[in-house]
Amino acid sequence: MNVFDFAMQMEVDGKKLYEKLAAGSNDAGLRKIFLLLAADEQKHFEIFQALQQGTQPTMQDTTALEESRLIFREAMANKDEILKTIDVDLEGYRYAMKLEADSARLYEDAAKRESQQEIKELLLRVAGEEQKHFNILENIYDFFNAPNQYLAWREFSNLEEFHQFGRDVDR
Repeated sequence: MNVFDFAMQMEVDGKKLYEKLAAGSNDAGLRKIFLLLAADEQKHFEIFQALQQGTQPTMQDTTALEESRLIFREAMANKDEILKTIDVDLEGYRYAMKLEADSARLYEDAAKRESQQEIKELLLRVAGEEQKHFNILENIYDFFNAPNQYLAWREFSNLEEFHQFGRDVDR
């Protein structure tokens, strides 16, 4: 199996995972985020397919991060209601985060070994998008995992560590 076959299989697996997470979500915003991520994975697949066929693909930047920010703003306004109504698969989110981190590293490593500047830049752009996907998933995970986080009575010196869990509203 060559690098392009491996990359295309990773993108197919990522797309399937996001489609599964979207189908399992009963929140429209979360479903939209997962479908955006699935569409990005399809776009990455097509890029690697074109590279394998020897053509120079073009790549448009993802809008998933910007659209996710808007969805998260709305979610934060209804946080308590969302946390009550959504059945969350934290393990699935962790697995998706691992896939995105592994993908980003793979593409960064491939870019280091690539001699053609255009392909190197394309691989780095895809790696950057995978990192954005990781950030989106990390935010989703942190949002839904926040109720599981607490401080023991002697840990109040660590309050600054918990700003990412939606408790710091003065940002």
